[in-house]
Amino acid sequence: MKKMKIVFMGTPDFAKASLEAIVEAGYEVIGVVTNVDKPKGRGMKLIPSEVKQYAMEKNLKIYQPFKVRNNEEFLTEMRSLNPDLVVVVAYGKILPKELLEIPKLGCVNVHGSLLPKYRGAAPIQWAVLNGETETGITTMYMNEGMDTGDMIETAKVEIGPDETTGELWDRLAKVGASLLVQTLQKIENGTAQRIKQNDEEASYAPMLDKEMAKINWKEQDAKTIHNRVRGLNPIMGAYTFLNGQKIKFWKVKAKTTEEFFTEFTEWDEYQYKFKEIEPGTILKSDPKDGLYIKAKDGILQVLEIQGENAKKMDIGSFLRGRQIPAGECFE
Repeated sequence: MKKMKIVFMGTPDFAKASLEAIVEAGYEVIGVVTNVDKPKGRGMKLIPSEVKQYAMEKNLKIYQPFKVRNNEEFLTEMRSLNPDLVVVVAYGKILPKELLEIPKLGCVNVHGSLLPKYRGAAPIQWAVLNGETETGITTMYMNEGMDTGDMIETAKVEIGPDETTGELWDRLAKVGASLLVQTLQKIENGTAQRIKQNDEEASYAPMLDKEMAKINWKEQDAKTIHNRVRGLNPIMGAYTFLNGQKIKFWKVKAKTTEEFFTEFTEWDEYQYKFKEIEPGTILKSDPKDGLYIKAKDGILQVLEIQGENAKKMDIGSFLRGRQIPAGECFE
């Protein structure tokens, strides 16, 4: 049986895993569409996307339109390819109706959540930020809406209590690649299902805002800060200020006050006035024991940290090179 002719659209490493999987499964990828090369590093050298790099290795035809809407030249090229199917994985642009109508069998998307939860641009990040214990991958037929098309297959994945966005991203990339191949096989043999989404159960995962990276000690409890730190790792890192210097947290743990008092019995005598201590105050700072900070509710233990204009490091190494006295308060 002849394999389907596929145009693949994607950009980051998450998408590369899916492209690699369908190439290895023997599908004929007749074109790869990815975002334009972007300047990176000190020299601002143009760097191709992960998808483009893989496509170059495999000598696949590459297209890099600056835009896909109101781009008749690009649409004409796509029509000339006459694909059976278009596969979209983390491409980064919303596709116009004219493009969705080109492939005979439609456009299929690999989405990083269990739809209809977390429709939008950052489903993996928001699942971690919100402290979810479960997420997954959904393959779906695309329509003009934002992740509103009929679902085909889903795969559930548990989220570890300390798992970062980066770690979950890597795991879901592999799950998505595998689920995509299963989905293509079902489309090919005519057994792919179409499951309507329940719009009433929908939630949204918008683009991340840099402002959300700043820790608010007075309003956020230890658990919220813990989820904020792991949710923004490795994208931007959650940050705070100490004596005017920016400090980033990359790994932390949330503890209850009871756990803290049990671990450090020297604090027992202060329990009665603990409520008077300002959130953001450093309770303990020691290279051996670590760094503990009072939050609005609970205690934050810092495990990995980054000083201003410095490299990230474990807290023991950081405190051996720089003293942060107990009693000082993060802004």
